[in-house]
Amino acid sequence: MPTSHQAREMAESFGIDAGRYDRARPPYPDALIERVVAASPGPVILDVGCGTGIEARQLRAAGCRVLGVDPDPRMAEFARRGGIEVEVATFEDWDPAGREFDAVVAGQAWHWVAPEAGAAKAAAVLRPGGPLAVFAHVFEPPPAVAEAFAEVFRRVVPDSPFAGQPAGDAVAAYRTGFERFAGTFRRTGAFAEPEHLRFDWERTYTRAEWLDLLPTTGGLTRLPAAAQREILTAVGAAIDDLGGAFTKTFTTLAVVAVRA
Repeated sequence: MPTSHQAREMAESFGIDAGRYDRARPPYPDALIERVVAASPGPVILDVGCGTGIEARQLRAAGCRVLGVDPDPRMAEFARRGGIEVEVATFEDWDPAGREFDAVVAGQAWHWVAPEAGAAKAAAVLRPGGPLAVFAHVFEPPPAVAEAFAEVFRRVVPDSPFAGQPAGDAVAAYRTGFERFAGTFRRTGAFAEPEHLRFDWERTYTRAEWLDLLPTTGGLTRLPAAAQREILTAVGAAIDDLGGAFTKTFTTLAVVAVRA
């Protein structure tokens, strides 16, 4: 299986239904947004893989001026309709044209960026003292729902690289990925020691809300409609067995490195 940043078809598949993505994906904890703003020497923020503009709108509401970069013109157009300026490119190929930023952020997107090239480019466009802040939600439903999803996914899409992944400790898996991110930041020699942050919060999902979210995730964005329906039917039945809704503890992980 290619590493995430090499899986370009999947990386650029989320714009298939940009409206659903924006509606179903949760915003980031206020405490995380506040940390980024407080750590920045000024208000000018570059949002890598900005998607539909979820974190960009939060940062704008906190008083920042945000420029987004995203490879998918469909996601970029949605973000623009929300008032976010976006340039269409992968981060690796994007031309900063001499511009500098007070912070570089990436929400739910840094794993699509070539790790060494991305860290070096972030360092090149950051002003001294500016943070590179990479963050993501861990989408981990209750065990019964996670197990139902894993079972039906293996059956419906046996050849997918996701099919062999058991339901397990998703937070630990994400933490391992964030340790790798931190390693690439260190190897540039341009950043202070990265800081790992964790934010835990709760949200209740109805059956309809969780089934609205699932098709926005990487394993499902490119599936045929019939395969999606079969997966959603099985997951919906598991949620019905829980009473038609569940409250989950969300974990949002972040790694922040300040430009030396």
